Amino acid sequence: MNSNIVTDPQLLILASLAGGEKHGYAMMDDIDQFGGVRLGAGTLYGAITRLEEKGWIRRVESEERRKPYRITADGVAHLEGQMAELDRIGKTTLRRLRHA
Repeated sequence: MNSNIVTDPQLLILASLAGGEKHGYAMMDDIDQFGGVRLGAGTLYGAITRLEEKGWIRRVESEERRKPYRITADGVAHLEGQMAELDRIGKTTLRRLRHA
């Protein structure tokens, strides 16, 4: 049985960046650690592109070869809304399970 409830790459990337700036490989490793989901490079960078287009993350200038990303204020607001919705769904489900 797969215990990974949250597998949306965009949500996982935002959650990773909520902990601080990271480049792609560091995000993949972090997501694997906290979420138990290993994103492939194509999935990761496709989601990063969509998140940048939405203005939820941005690339940070760096002298290093790997360019880190940072969550924006709009990204934080979106992530907070998504987590509130997930919390609401979880609480409803737990209440229903008590009566099952």
